Amino acid sequence: MPQAPRPLLREAGALGGVLIGRPAGWLRAIHFGAVAVVTALSPSTYHRDARRVAARQIHFSAWRALPGFTVACAVLSFLLIRIVVGTAREFGLAPYALELTVRVLVLEIIPLLAALFVALRSGAAISTEVTLMHVRGEFEQLARAGRDPLGGELVPRVIGSLVAVMLLSYLSGVVALVLAYVELYGLSPWAVAGFVRVTGHVFAPAVVAGFVFKSILFGVAVGAAPIGAALGIRRDASQAPLAVRRGMVRLGIALVAIEIVFLGVMYA
Repeated sequence: MPQAPRPLLREAGALGGVLIGRPAGWLRAIHFGAVAVVTALSPSTYHRDARRVAARQIHFSAWRALPGFTVACAVLSFLLIRIVVGTAREFGLAPYALELTVRVLVLEIIPLLAALFVALRSGAAISTEVTLMHVRGEFEQLARAGRDPLGGELVPRVIGSLVAVMLLSYLSGVVALVLAYVELYGLSPWAVAGFVRVTGHVFAPAVVAGFVFKSILFGVAVGAAPIGAALGIRRDASQAPLAVRRGMVRLGIALVAIEIVFLGVMYA
């Protein structure tokens, strides 16, 4: 088998190191995410400026995109439901079609799609904004003015991303459940009891807790990874593209890692 030239391998390795960053960068992002969660639990965080930043983030990441994302998820859900239900009936497994649909679509695919959508829609924007504020020294200016840059500018962006991911995940999950009912039982109201019984079996307390916790981790990662990458660069405006790329790469790796861990825990 022909081997790649060594200079090309070195360049590829250097590029990967630049984009992914050193372990210290990952630790910084994880530390910031933990600090953001703790700060978000404090009622004093939700002052007027923080609410304004968080509301703006939610409006941009979720509210403006909600109709389009819901329609896209509905179309994708309908196609996947038709495939799963048709395949289950073909193999004589029709009674398990609903449970399989809920587990695969509502619990796994839709939350990951929502996190990826919010990441693509606002992750780069968050990283760019924070990078420019970091380069211009705005956080130090806020601190000298007696304002908390962490609670007033950074944590609200994480909270906004978290709310956006959870909002899109849960609303799209409800739409998928409605489509699954219509596909399996039509518009008849007499199958509601059986539908509730099957979905209730799937949504056991432990499963619901894991589902909520996973969506929270997705939302925190969407906000914390770009900010952590932005705060880790030198104060040079030319470093902004690097911060954006590094933040998005880390975010993608974090989302995949969270999904793999939860799959291993839930279905091991």
